[in-house]
Amino acid sequence: MPLISGPDAALEETICEQSRLGPMTARALFLGERLDLRSFDAGALARTPLVVRVGEGYGVLSRYGTVVMFGVSETEGAQFLATLRPWISSPFDSPESEDTELRARPGEREGVDDGLVTVTEFSLERLQVVADVLAKSAVLSYCETDVARVFDRIEPLAERLRKKGTSRQEAKALVNYIGGALLTQHRTVGRVAVLEKPELLWEHPELERLYYRLSHEYELGDRQAALDAKLSLIARTAETFLDLLQNKRSLRVEWYIVLLIVLEILLTSYERFVG
Repeated sequence: MPLISGPDAALEETICEQSRLGPMTARALFLGERLDLRSFDAGALARTPLVVRVGEGYGVLSRYGTVVMFGVSETEGAQFLATLRPWISSPFDSPESEDTELRARPGEREGVDDGLVTVTEFSLERLQVVADVLAKSAVLSYCETDVARVFDRIEPLAERLRKKGTSRQEAKALVNYIGGALLTQHRTVGRVAVLEKPELLWEHPELERLYYRLSHEYELGDRQAALDAKLSLIARTAETFLDLLQNKRSLRVEWYIVLLIVLEILLTSYERFVG
């Protein structure tokens, strides 16, 4: 079987057969800033989000740089990621990942139980819903780590500000921190839209309960709110540093003006005295 293949007539039968084999592994990876999906549209099993066959399993791709693989072996996964590499914009050196397992239990409550995601069947629509939550969780994990690094950098700046004031080099670093915070906010709120439900649910409202249970289990809303609060704190802290630096520069300019006025008075007095 080719690594990536298009729709086939026995797709639903294949998925049902897989559901009888036991749990299906699921792995989400946040690979880079963006993922160009145009090369995969022709072989899509489903869209919004895009689903393709990956060996014996499935891959769910998003434009904001994530891929979620279901039932894909390590070898097939590595080969699949290699085929994606040319289509990734600004790939990360260490992609963020989110791993879990799915099990099919007809008639049981869908959600997370004993650390496993339980669904009534391994349908494409359910895989898409699970993929949406796992992908958003991976993006949040990446952003949380990124914001934690910014906090680690700001703390020594705050300490130096308390002791010695700010410098031009520190001001440049603060501008970079503000830019990084805004980029993180744009990534999660603008492109990923963590708090928005997937378009799929408009066509399959029966899956809303599964989506909300999963999003609650992975704490998407709480994590987004905590991330927003930290980003706001970073922005306010950086702006405070920059305001202090600006005030310091303004005060220096005022002293220069005063010195020039004093110098002019002294020169005028000297000319009168000599004259």
